[in-house]
Amino acid sequence: MHSNTSQRLGLMFRRPVVRILLTLLLAWAAAALCVMARTPLPWMIGPLMATALASMLGAPTASWTPLRNAGQWAIGCALGLYFTPQVVALVAGLWWAIALNIVWALALGLVFGAWLHWVHQRPGPGQAPGSATGTAAQGRRQAWGQKFHVAGLSRTTTYFAGPVGAASEMTLMAERHGGQTELVASAHSLRVLLVTLIIPFGFQWAGLHGLDAALPGPRIVNPAGLALLAVLTGAGCWTMIKLRRTNPWFLGALAVALLLTACGVTLSAIPQAVTNAAQLVIGISLGVRFSRSFVHLAPRWLGSVALATVAMIGLCAAFAWALAWSTQLHWATLLLGTSPGGIAEMAITAKVLQLGVPVVTAFHVTRLAAVLLLAEPMYHWLHPALAKPLGPGG
Repeated sequence: MHSNTSQRLGLMFRRPVVRILLTLLLAWAAAALCVMARTPLPWMIGPLMATALASMLGAPTASWTPLRNAGQWAIGCALGLYFTPQVVALVAGLWWAIALNIVWALALGLVFGAWLHWVHQRPGPGQAPGSATGTAAQGRRQAWGQKFHVAGLSRTTTYFAGPVGAASEMTLMAERHGGQTELVASAHSLRVLLVTLIIPFGFQWAGLHGLDAALPGPRIVNPAGLALLAVLTGAGCWTMIKLRRTNPWFLGALAVALLLTACGVTLSAIPQAVTNAAQLVIGISLGVRFSRSFVHLAPRWLGSVALATVAMIGLCAAFAWALAWSTQLHWATLLLGTSPGGIAEMAITAKVLQLGVPVVTAFHVTRLAAVLLLAEPMYHWLHPALAKPLGPGG
């Protein structure tokens, strides 16, 4: 009898609908606890941490793609409403800083990828440590390589693990060129997770929030206007999907809402409950990436990614400080704009903490576009002998 009950429970928990509902319930409870504890970004960080922990412990968590898409649409709409004509003029005046940020991001990704390869590449041919003909330096290098070696690691894998942004697209590009997709995906997932946790908690500890004296855009929810906004931004998402653009639900909604607001058309604000729910489902979509197998995937590789991510945050903080001196913007806003985090996560952080949402959004959107356009051509240029697509899309 006990065995039959266990089997029935096991079958029930394997049902997608049950897994999704239980994950949503867990995420909501985690968000409520974070609200009570007054943590930064409670509606995203709570679900993210709870879902990631449960997934790594082997719980049957699940993210429903339509809900994640709806969440990205809501955040895209909410961010687009910040781009009033005055804000657009301000952002346009920062074109040189935005261009500099693109160069910075590309360089950071190249250094990150090169460092991962240097740490984890197979020991080169030569004498074994301590042999008569091998030097002491060669011996130490080979001992290091044997300790940190990741089987089958190639420059293709480390190159596509490095770019700051476009995680899904970098994984697909790595697959086309014969890279190890699990290592590429894990590097991007862990980087985004750490940035999403470290920066908001650091800002809260330092008291860096509420620097925007007045938030632009509509402040009142108009049901009829909200419905029309949903239709128009939905059309933008559909167009992005047909054009096969990355992040179509986020960028399609953002583009339409931005254009409407920039032209002085204010239909409605986005209800706070909707943006909270959007953060929750986005947090879930990030957390479910951390399965039980993730914990056992080349621990030294994940450790190197974590160490490099912390170092990149520090470098971006220095870069943001230099930009702040030149632009007269607050360095916290510029750190969010230049940080190695995901576009949706950093934009949400800026919105919740009231830290220069339009500037952060503009920095990340342009950086994402540059990474998508230039990552593969740069790979062909830097590694011509390796740049031979292997997959069906190559």
